[in-house]
Amino acid sequence: MPTLAESGAEPGTKPTTEALLRRGRVVRSGWLVLGLSLVAVGFVGIFVPLLPTTDFMLLALPCFARSSPRLEAWLLSHPRFGPSLRAWRETGAVPRHAKVAACIGMTAGYGLFWLQVRPNLGLAVAVAAGMLATAIWIIRRPTPGISNEG
Repeated sequence: MPTLAESGAEPGTKPTTEALLRRGRVVRSGWLVLGLSLVAVGFVGIFVPLLPTTDFMLLALPCFARSSPRLEAWLLSHPRFGPSLRAWRETGAVPRHAKVAACIGMTAGYGLFWLQVRPNLGLAVAVAAGMLATAIWIIRRPTPGISNEG
């Protein structure tokens, strides 16, 4: 954030429009760098098992919405990721295959946690409760193309 002297404002006054635009560019650049970083990690997830690609694209979407409408439109119209991203944005929907994969992944993760960490009962129950709550939340999300009305 620019100092008072850099903003062109006198003490007790608001910064100039130019200072606000300069600060806006810095913030937009930060969102852009974060969005591009998330897309890069998501791209790595295409090749690395258990690294979720679509999740990182979902996180990149609001970054691009704040920094680059062109990149946001590119993600939303992408042939592979676009349908899932649009479904999430419109209704918070999660495809059935993603729900199944998430539940299987959490179950496998808990099994590995149990075998490798050998937690005490309190920690084991706490981790299980957190994963169960997350699984229930994911399962209860709408499924694209299926009406969830009563």
